[in-house]
Amino acid sequence: MHVVVVGGGIVGLSCAHALAERDIEVTLCESGSIGGESTQRSAGGIRTQFATRVNVDLSLASLDVWNEFEERFGVDIAHRKTGYLFLAREADTAAGFEENVALQNERGGRSEYLDPSEATAYAPGIHPEKFVAATYSPLDGFADPNLAAQGYSQALGDGVTVLTKTPVEDVLVDSGTVRGVETPDERIEADAVVDAAGAWAGELSAMAGVSLPIEPKRRQILVANPEIPVPEDAPLTIDLDTGLYFRPEREGQAIVGGHFGDADPTQDPGGYDKTMDFDWATTALENASGWTDHFGPETTVKRGWAGLYAVTPDHHPIIEEVLPGLVVAAGFSGHGFQHAPATGQLVAEIVHDGEPSLVDIGVLGRDRFEEGGLREETNVA
Repeated sequence: MHVVVVGGGIVGLSCAHALAERDIEVTLCESGSIGGESTQRSAGGIRTQFATRVNVDLSLASLDVWNEFEERFGVDIAHRKTGYLFLAREADTAAGFEENVALQNERGGRSEYLDPSEATAYAPGIHPEKFVAATYSPLDGFADPNLAAQGYSQALGDGVTVLTKTPVEDVLVDSGTVRGVETPDERIEADAVVDAAGAWAGELSAMAGVSLPIEPKRRQILVANPEIPVPEDAPLTIDLDTGLYFRPEREGQAIVGGHFGDADPTQDPGGYDKTMDFDWATTALENASGWTDHFGPETTVKRGWAGLYAVTPDHHPIIEEVLPGLVVAAGFSGHGFQHAPATGQLVAEIVHDGEPSLVDIGVLGRDRFEEGGLREETNVA
């Protein structure tokens, strides 16, 4: 059996690895370099604190791989389990937190609902009077996405042919079944094609006549030298009602990110601005200074960048065989890095076994957008 995986980010790499473990021959096509797009621009978050059953389950199914990554792949990905701390300003958000914690713990998580004053035990620099509730889980944390991509790529083995600088120009369909892809250099026949193209996933599936509601959205990150250093054991902290988050980086620095305002135009994934906007950085640090001690007036920006979320209307991915021979694993809405290990296994099950079994992903088909069958994921930053 031969499968073409399109996309050399962390999701595509995980899919290729899981397929190869089942002795399936794989060709991975990447238009640029391995891990060179959204993966390398990710904040690297790994968390169990989601608002829907399927996202919590995807997290828990991925967690064993993240926790054992160095033993499995021989690469230290700097996985730091300092937790995630979610903060709520509004009563409605706090009510949602209570429901989320109950769900997360029911599925096997270890989340707790906190009074804001209790949250200062995990993040002493926050201003508790700004908030009405918080949640925390010690299972959560973050890792280095570049090192994770390196680990997966080194483990692919002889059964995987990696073609970089190889864009897919067409998906080959015969009598309603996908039969392979065409690149600038060759026609590659295959028993199945996996669309793990991230921000390009909609374009790829459209080549096979399949419409996916996946829109590339630009998101920004900066690395700051805070006025008061952020301890390395601090959690990744999210002010959910404003969308701002920060996490510790090395030597007291911090990564700060978030999307502010209503304007959120769809981007051209091949031509968007990958640099950080100065006005956005100023707003982010001003917002952060209003509820933490770390980002006072002496804070400086070291560097920054922009990347793309591949966003669906309900902020859940599509993981499904959408056409005979075409399996989609895309639209993670910013959660692709952390859910990549489970996604690779699910795709391999779909291709090899005919159906997924690791996680019940029946709700992640594209038909849900017409039927309205899945609650929106609200824990999104």
